[in-house]
Amino acid sequence: MHGNLRYFCGMKVIAHIHTDFPTKFGIPRQSGIIASLHGSIVFEPEYRNAEAVRGLEDFSYIWLLWEFSKTARDTWSPTVRPPRLGGNVRKGVFATRSPFRPNPIGLSSVRLEKVDIDPKLGPVLYVSGADLMDGTPIYDIKPYIAYTDSHPDAVSGFASTPAEYLLEVDFADELLQKVPESQRESLIEVLAHDPRPQYQDDPERVYGMAFGEMEIKFKVDGMQLTVLEIN
Repeated sequence: MHGNLRYFCGMKVIAHIHTDFPTKFGIPRQSGIIASLHGSIVFEPEYRNAEAVRGLEDFSYIWLLWEFSKTARDTWSPTVRPPRLGGNVRKGVFATRSPFRPNPIGLSSVRLEKVDIDPKLGPVLYVSGADLMDGTPIYDIKPYIAYTDSHPDAVSGFASTPAEYLLEVDFADELLQKVPESQRESLIEVLAHDPRPQYQDDPERVYGMAFGEMEIKFKVDGMQLTVLEIN
C-alpha cells in the first residue's frame, strides 16, 4: 500500500494508475495540458468488478481523486510558493494546487479513452492527459459532467492563463530513434513545456528526466532545449 494511511482513515485505495513518469520530475503541472500522454488505471483486486464501471464508457472525461503519495508530511504551512510565480511569491495553500497540503489529496480531470475488461485484471481504464506519477494510488473515480463541472466564465486568479511559451526542442534524429514511436510525441511535448523547476535557469546545467524506461538528459539555453543523451 502506498502513502501514509493516517491521513485517510476510513478510505481505501481502489486503484493505481500507470504512466510514463516513474519520478515526479517532468510531470505536467496540470492535467490535460499534454493530451498525448497516456495512462492506464488498474483496480485493486477487491474492486475488479465490471459492474462497478458499467455506463462509465458513456462519459468522455472522468475525475480522479488521488494521493500525493511521495509528498505526504507531518507538518503543513498556511502559505506556499507557487512555481507559476517563480517561487518568490507566497500564496495561501488553499489558493494553490501545491502538493504540500494538510491532506495530500490531488484532483485531476482526464480523458477516458476506453474501458477494457481484462481477463485477469478486470476493468482497466485507459486515459489521456494525466498528470500523475506511475503507481499513484487512486481513492475515487467520478464522471465529469459538463453542465455542472464546466464554468467558462470562471476567474482563475494568478493561474488564469496557460504558460505563454513553449521551448524549441532540438532532438537529434539518432537520439529520437531510441524512443519508442508510441512515446515520441508525448516526450517532445513534455520537453517543450519545460520540465525544469520554474525558478531554475542555468544554461550549463544538465538535467535528467526519467520517462518510461528511459533516462533523458538535456540542457536549456534561453528558449531552446537540447536533448543530449538517452539511456
